[in-house]
Amino acid sequence: MYKTKRKRGVILTSTGIKRLQSAILSVEIIENKGEHLSLEEISSRIHVSTRTLSKLWSLSESVDQKTIKLCFSTFNLELHSEDYTIANKVNETETSKLLSIANIKEDLSQRSKLTSFVEEHQTRTEQIENLCSYPDGPIPLASPFYIERPPLERKVYREVTTSGCVIRIKSPKQMGKSSLVLRLCAFAQKQGYQTVNLNCYQFHNESLTDLNKLLRHLCWKIATQLGIDPNLKEKWNEEIGYNLSSGFYLENYLLDQCQSPVVLVLNEVDHFFEYPHICQEFFALLRSWCEEVRHNPKWQKLRLVMVYSSEEYISMDINLSPFNIGLPIRLNDFTQPQVEDLARRYSLDSFKAKDFAQLMLLVRGHPALIQISLYYLKYHEMTLQEIIEEAIANGGIYRDLLWRQLIKLQENPRLAKTYAEILAAKQSIPLNPIETYKLESLGLIRFEGDRILPRCELYRAYFAKQLSTIV
Repeated sequence: MYKTKRKRGVILTSTGIKRLQSAILSVEIIENKGEHLSLEEISSRIHVSTRTLSKLWSLSESVDQKTIKLCFSTFNLELHSEDYTIANKVNETETSKLLSIANIKEDLSQRSKLTSFVEEHQTRTEQIENLCSYPDGPIPLASPFYIERPPLERKVYREVTTSGCVIRIKSPKQMGKSSLVLRLCAFAQKQGYQTVNLNCYQFHNESLTDLNKLLRHLCWKIATQLGIDPNLKEKWNEEIGYNLSSGFYLENYLLDQCQSPVVLVLNEVDHFFEYPHICQEFFALLRSWCEEVRHNPKWQKLRLVMVYSSEEYISMDINLSPFNIGLPIRLNDFTQPQVEDLARRYSLDSFKAKDFAQLMLLVRGHPALIQISLYYLKYHEMTLQEIIEEAIANGGIYRDLLWRQLIKLQENPRLAKTYAEILAAKQSIPLNPIETYKLESLGLIRFEGDRILPRCELYRAYFAKQLSTIV
């Protein structure tokens, strides 16, 4: 007969971890002024060890049910049955070799339990994989894979509570701007503010050929997201001109109906640079809206957030530009401790110091490339060496992101030629400042003292090979 002692425990489901992470975020926003709670601070609040919390976040190691209840109650949540699943761990097994019918029946029973355990394990694995989808696009609010970069989050949370503020978030693509904006909007909503989050690429081409059409479309989108009837036929007065009409519409129609501050986010605002016949006047108008808050109480409800990758080099009066006012925010690469933190969240416990050094040499702290790397290491059973070899050979798992960068260079042969010179240079070389700025805006270069270098070893290897055929 088999004699078994079992240690019973529970593991959070994807539903449970999402609810708990959301509750922790609320506490960070409301009680901690938007500042991230460290693992030690959460441990102190709940009165459990950081080791136990690490097990809880892993979604693969069990803890006792009382601990989970304590975690949920600390953050004002009631534990539901769908928040956790029961795990069985066999600690000790004593087997007696009895050749009897009872032995056979028990063996069948154990096989049934083993099948049940495998099915349960597969379900749990699916839950974890569902929680961690391929890292493409903004990281969801409830995701445990968002890495904060202090003090940026705290600065934008504090600034958005200031009347009539302007926040400028500028970084190359794939650096985490949209993920930061999601959290900024969530914070603003917790303060009781209304939020309007617009992507400038969603404006159809017809709107971008005529500034009057663009402003009408913009105002329509703002009204719609605020839940207000746009009513443009009655409220838009073209006789006074579209600049004045748009300002009056915002002030006397939209903002007048809003009892709380309004956070207006313009994502990918640099898209308008592709339409020079409207962009200068549009940005001058945007600047004038920002100036209104200095003497008009109604406009002080407006908080403007501009998100972009570059400012381009356009001839524009600095007194009319919105790109030199407000709080500037720039997202930097992950540091190695941040990469190590993210690896722990992926439960890559076998990752060693030398592995982190190799990965950082390949992609440095590029947020998107780091996320992709850890995702494949965790879920696609690739070794770091395999990832590096394939990446150097043909781009490997990073191919899609690299292709997008290559297309930008192919569209601008002169810029591609300059980048090829940087890749080949053994020492500092003189470069056109405008082209240098554009390469930095694309995230293709970095500065080291007075030297301009490729962003990382991956870029050096990949683009040196690709550009040799087109330059």
